Parts: sequence; C-alpha cells; structure tokens
Amino acid sequence: MRIRRVVTTRSGGVSEPPYESFNLGDHVGDDPAAVAANRRRLAEGIGLTPDRLVWMEQVHGRTVAVVDGPQDGPLEATDAVVTRAERLALVVLTADCVPVLLGDPEAGVVAAVHAGRVGARVGVVPAALEAMRGLGAEVGRVEVLLGPAVCGQCYEVPAAMRADVERHLPGSAAESRAGKPSLDLRAGLWQQLADAGVARIGVDPRCTVEERDLFSHRRDPGTGRIAGVIWIDS
Repeated sequence: MRIRRVVTTRSGGVSEPPYESFNLGDHVGDDPAAVAANRRRLAEGIGLTPDRLVWMEQVHGRTVAVVDGPQDGPLEATDAVVTRAERLALVVLTADCVPVLLGDPEAGVVAAVHAGRVGARVGVVPAALEAMRGLGAEVGRVEVLLGPAVCGQCYEVPAAMRADVERHLPGSAAESRAGKPSLDLRAGLWQQLADAGVARIGVDPRCTVEERDLFSHRRDPGTGRIAGVIWIDS
C-alpha cells in the first residue's frame, strides 16, 4: 500500500490576478468557475476524479472528521480529516499556515491537517493523531510532511503572543530577521510530533512569504490558496 503526497504551487491554473493562477480556495473572492476548473486540474493531475477529493471548511480549530468516502461538499468547521479509504484524496488549503500530511502505510490510514497559529496552539495535530489511532494507525509508524509555510524569520508577532504559543507549542518561539519576536510553527509542530513518538518527519523548507510561486496571505492579503494533498494508492 502506497501513500502519496502532493503540494501545489500557484502556477498552472486559470485564475486571473490577484489569484493567478492555480488558486484552489473557493472562499477568497476568486471566480467560482476558475476555482472549479483548477480543482478539476488537480484531480486529473493526481489521477482521480473531482468527487474523490475531500475538502474542509477550515476555521482554525481542532475538530477532526473521519470519512470513508466522497463528500457532498466541504466538511463544515473542520481543520483535520482522516480516512482509511483508498484513492480518496484529503486536501488542506493554506497560504502561510502549515499543511500537515500524515500517513501510516502499514495500517493504510492518512490525515490532512490545517495547522495555523490558533489550531497548532490548541492541539489540532495531536487530535488528528488520536483519530488515526482510532482507525488502527500506530504513532511509531506514522510518516509526516510539514509543508510550505511562513518561516520563523518572517512571522513576526507580539512578544506576549509568542510566549503564549510557546507555552502550548514548545519549540515554536523564534526571532525574525529584524530581531523581533516571531513564531516558527513548523519547528513547534516538529517537536510536538517527535514528543508524541513520530519518528519520520519531513519538512518542506520553503517559506510562503519568501517564495513567490506560493500564495502568502501575509505578503499579499486577499491572495489564493495552495493545496496539500494526501491519499492511499493501492
């Protein structure tokens, strides 16, 4: 059983500025027809039909949904989704937050998680791991990719906010290039996962603010969304 992971860029779609061109978010003001066309392109590019993609209505929480087949629409108020169904792609949309893609290839269980500052702080990733265990996954076998996100050198926050997040997500406190308080959510999530017993953690080092081929809300408010996608391919 093979687990597949894909992270898109902003290239290769049909959206017009300021969403050019492969925007996959349907909540940012882009032309719905363009978003639908981009989503069809995503499905075709990974060898699936559009109905085999599962989307979330992400709200920066810790709610986890477990699904066993295609959905009629985005999962309401959900920031993590888990499945053991084959060829059912779970999608997380981001534009600075961390897309977290988890899979246990032996148990055949995968999860996609939206981990922004608030979600990471309140434990959305441990909640997803717990849901995976409920489907037979073992933490020691889970393999994780932390996708592109705003880096610690670019994510300046007030000192009190950094201290608060650090209390809940140790390892996330950082300092920006300008020497100001900042957050490195991927570093905090890496530490959280390692402490939970996850041994295989990969990190895509790209910063969404610095990399112009990625969407960044911090750099360009009102921008589009990239996608992190994970699925089981038998």
